[in-house]
Amino acid sequence: MISKKEYVEYLLSTAINYTCTHMADHKVSVSHDEVSDFLRQERFTPADLWQIVHPHLEDSPTAVIIADDSVQDKRYSHFIELVKKQYSGNEHGLVKGIGLVNFVHSSGNDGDFWPIDYRIYHPDTDGKTKNDHFQEMFMRLVTHKRLKCSTILFDTWYASVENLKLIHRHGWTFFTTLKSNRKVSLSKETGYQHLDKLIFEDQVKGLLVKLKEVPFMVKLFKIVAPNGDIDYVITNDLDHSVNLFVAELKNDNRWQVEDFHRGFKQLTGSEKCQCRKARSQRNHLACCYHAWVSLKVKAKQVYKTIYQIRKELFSDYLMHELRYPKIQAV
Repeated sequence: MISKKEYVEYLLSTAINYTCTHMADHKVSVSHDEVSDFLRQERFTPADLWQIVHPHLEDSPTAVIIADDSVQDKRYSHFIELVKKQYSGNEHGLVKGIGLVNFVHSSGNDGDFWPIDYRIYHPDTDGKTKNDHFQEMFMRLVTHKRLKCSTILFDTWYASVENLKLIHRHGWTFFTTLKSNRKVSLSKETGYQHLDKLIFEDQVKGLLVKLKEVPFMVKLFKIVAPNGDIDYVITNDLDHSVNLFVAELKNDNRWQVEDFHRGFKQLTGSEKCQCRKARSQRNHLACCYHAWVSLKVKAKQVYKTIYQIRKELFSDYLMHELRYPKIQAV
C-alpha cells in the first residue's frame, strides 16, 4: 500500500497525467491496484488540512477569512459519482463538475493566504446546500479553530439572512456584496426599497440601513468600478472609521481566494483524477489540498511563487533534451 506522502509527491511531480496507471508506471514496485486501493480505502477529511496548514498561518486580529466556492471541471466524465451540473463562475453558466466550498485565511492584501477548511458540495449525498456547508465551517471557526481574526468576507451567494444573523450572533464582522434587488430601509417613513433605487448623498461614509429580515443595522456602500459595474457592499461594523475605502479594500481582498482556486486547479491535478467512486475523488482532492500547501511552504522557503517552483521541476529535463535530444529532427 502506498502512503499519502507518496501520492502527494506524485501529484507535485507529474507534468500532465494524474491517473493511477500513470503513477504505477513510474514508481518502482507499485501496481495500479495499489494506487486505486489507496484512494478507495483511505478516509481523509477537511480536518487533515487544518492540521497541515495551522502551523503556517500568520494569524492576527487584522487577518480575515474569505469564503468562496469553485467547480472542478469534469465535463467529459460520465460515471464519476460526485459529478453534477452546477453553476461555474469561470464558465458563467452550468458545467458538469465537483463543487467545493472553501474557507481561505488571509493575513492581508499583501500577506499570505492559506486554505483552512473545505466541503464538497453534493446535495444528492448529504442533502446539504452550499449555505449549510458555509454555516458548518463557520461554526468550526468559532468552536474549534479559535483564531485571533474575527472578520469574514464572502460574495452575494452566501449573504443569506440566516448566514448574516449567525455571524453577527457570534460577534464576528462580515463584509459581503448584495444583489441590487435586495431590499433595505433607511427609516420607517421610507419603508423598504431596492438597492438600485437608493440615493447616496455621501458615498464615502455610506448609508446606515436596515436589511429586510435582518434584526440589526448594517452599513451600506456603493462601489462603482471604472467600467461602470456596481457592487453593493454591506458590513455589520458600524464604526465611524469604516468608510468606502475600507469597504473597497475588503472587497478587493477576495482576489486571494480566486488566486488559490487557480493554483489549486493548475498545479495539483484536482480536476484530473478519473476514479469513479466518490471516496476516491474525496481522497484525491484531500491530497490536492496537501499538495498545494506543500508547494506554498517550499515557495516561501526559497522566496519564489508556487508557479516558479512547479516550473523549475521540469527545467533540468528540458535543458538536457535541448542539448542531447532523444528525438532528433529529420
